Amino acid sequence: MKTTQRRIVNAKARPGALPMPAMRDVSALTKSSVLDRWSEDAAGIRAVAAGDNVITMFDMIGEDFWTGGGITAKRVSAQLRAIGDRPVEVQINSFGGDMFEGIAIYNVLREHPQEITVKVMGMAASAASIIAMAGDRIEIGAASFIMIHNCWVLAIGNRHDMAETAEWLAPFDTAMRDVYAARTSQSADAIAGWMDAETFMSGSQAIERGFADALLPADQVTDDPEAKASDRKVNDLRAMELQLVAAGCTRTEARAKINRIKGEGTPGAADPDTPTPGAGDPQLAGALAVLLSTIRS
Repeated sequence: MKTTQRRIVNAKARPGALPMPAMRDVSALTKSSVLDRWSEDAAGIRAVAAGDNVITMFDMIGEDFWTGGGITAKRVSAQLRAIGDRPVEVQINSFGGDMFEGIAIYNVLREHPQEITVKVMGMAASAASIIAMAGDRIEIGAASFIMIHNCWVLAIGNRHDMAETAEWLAPFDTAMRDVYAARTSQSADAIAGWMDAETFMSGSQAIERGFADALLPADQVTDDPEAKASDRKVNDLRAMELQLVAAGCTRTEARAKINRIKGEGTPGAADPDTPTPGAGDPQLAGALAVLLSTIRS
């Protein structure tokens, strides 16, 4: 029987699978400062074209409370089944989200029997950078970024609880470091240093360090003004939620507070084309801005 050739010449082998926590009762999230950077530099960036073998990741990694969307391993698995035994293109512009969901997506992609080409359209940060490593070939825009860091969680407790949390996280940081090192051929110490520093790499830096193989042609990327406005609006809500959680609220409490200010009880997940109640209201916009400013200070 003739076997299927999975990888093209010069494509790099995908690194090994990453471990998943035995119990998914902890979320490793993206810091709100990364969300701010994405809103400023990458919101609204999309691909010019997409085919029937393309998986787009222009959203947060994991379920998104505020839109009802988000990129999950379950959804990616369904898309891969629909594509079948063919090469796949993965287009990414994401600030990240739940690191463990990103690891699950990475594991799903690396099992695909055909070549995977990853195209970083705007940003592949945090969990999205792990997903990018599943590509046999990685292309990145000249003005795009790959950002890597250690697992970041919100935890509450005494020093013993904090020590236990740090010990629990260490193996995941090590596993991610090893995946980056395998893909880039950089030393483990160099990778660990970049993760500790929460490093953003431009397109040319990512290629130089081995995180990408080539620059993405500029004519494959477009800046969509409507998508940018929508991205930034939802991202402000996500950032506020993280800031409130960091201030001591549970995620449920944070979401309830924000929804009270917005004047709605339920996020507009059912129909993304339905305007958010209060959208465009100067008083609402002012209240949200004051809340975010107060939390950050």
